[in-house]
Amino acid sequence: MSLVFTLVAFIVALGVLIVVHEYGHYLVARLCGVKVLRFSVGFGKALYARRFSPGGTQWVIAALPFGGYVKMLDEREGPVGSDERHRAFNRQNVWKRIAIVSAGPLANFLLAIVLYWGLFVSGVPDARPTLAAPAPGSIAAQAGLARGDTLLRINDEPVQGWQEARWRLLQLAIAHAQVELEVQDRAGHLSQKTLDLRQFALEGLEGDPVGRIGLRLYRPDPVIGRTLPGSVAERAGLGPGDRILAVDGRPIATWDEFVIAVRSRPGEALRVRVARSAADSELTLTPEPVSERGRTIGRIGAEPRIDGEEMKNLFTMVRHGPAVALALAAAKTWETSVFTLKMIGKMLVGEVSWRNLSGPVTIADYAGQSAQAGWTSYLVFLAIISISLGVLNLLPIPLLDGGHLLYYIVEVVKGRPVSEKAMELGQRVGLAVLLFLMAFAFYNDINRLIAG
Repeated sequence: MSLVFTLVAFIVALGVLIVVHEYGHYLVARLCGVKVLRFSVGFGKALYARRFSPGGTQWVIAALPFGGYVKMLDEREGPVGSDERHRAFNRQNVWKRIAIVSAGPLANFLLAIVLYWGLFVSGVPDARPTLAAPAPGSIAAQAGLARGDTLLRINDEPVQGWQEARWRLLQLAIAHAQVELEVQDRAGHLSQKTLDLRQFALEGLEGDPVGRIGLRLYRPDPVIGRTLPGSVAERAGLGPGDRILAVDGRPIATWDEFVIAVRSRPGEALRVRVARSAADSELTLTPEPVSERGRTIGRIGAEPRIDGEEMKNLFTMVRHGPAVALALAAAKTWETSVFTLKMIGKMLVGEVSWRNLSGPVTIADYAGQSAQAGWTSYLVFLAIISISLGVLNLLPIPLLDGGHLLYYIVEVVKGRPVSEKAMELGQRVGLAVLLFLMAFAFYNDINRLIAG
């Protein structure tokens, strides 16, 4: 994946989210009769600026794309003529100010609902929640789950796809809940299984927590379907129908395990034991080193044998009618918002590692990966980031929308505005908190880059 592709995907995502957020402020300000002086996407030097009518809003695209702002007429920021004072932000009653400030985050939530609604109506391709063999000793293994089991219900709620199942299980893992599963085995028999997540360790959430439970998607058997002409696999003697039994003495049960073994050993000789016909044999092959996303991996040029009917049964299209899709989109946005707040709370009390905090480098990487995976993945990424932006902006930190809302709520309770001195102190504290969070997010980004 090229750096240019990643940057374009990141900039497009930022542009959409910033415009939607700031347009929420702009639209409600106009509806409340407040004059908007400038609508800026980005900060710093203006690359493009235009005013479509004399005395109207100036529309700006600035050099630094990490944010934006809507500048409104305000007597605290400069002199205002007597004929326009009624259009100044500071002259509006507290409820109008609350509406204007809340509109940005609410626009982000509305964008997520629209995106999810469109995806649910058009249909989202997903893998059926059919499981691979759980790791010995894992929570899933202790529950009696086996390879080929398909999840039908989680706590009596039906699940259609793997992403839906992962999301529900992640929420239940965070809540340390006991989970009742209805599963169907490969023979079609139904049974009930219990996942005990009460002692699930929250450390390592930045990885694959559902995988740590022992739940992974079913993968094809480690049987060679074909080898590419002139590839490492062909030269080593691998051919269609060969079943991989072990690599360097370690048993291989799925194609994914074989792929991991090959990718992790670029340029190193591997002893591969295979079963062909009625006998086993051992081959030696050396994965070719290739570059992928800034790191070197091994590749041999082999594909698994996949039964067409089996693969058809492993995938599904999750689709709903317009009304049901709207309800599901709103519920998904609400659940994600609440989950984000819970994660922030658990970070503050030390139950969840601060390593989960991501900065622009990681977000840009996710933008590139999701865009490369297709429009569906990219739109899901946009929805999730839009929700995160909405939640973060509502936190009661001065300089953020939530900080201003806190001042206005105090004003409603006390019956008079917060003092200038208190607001100035709050601005300093808010700036310090935001700088700390930004520094920590960049630190996590750098660590991820170093760790690959």
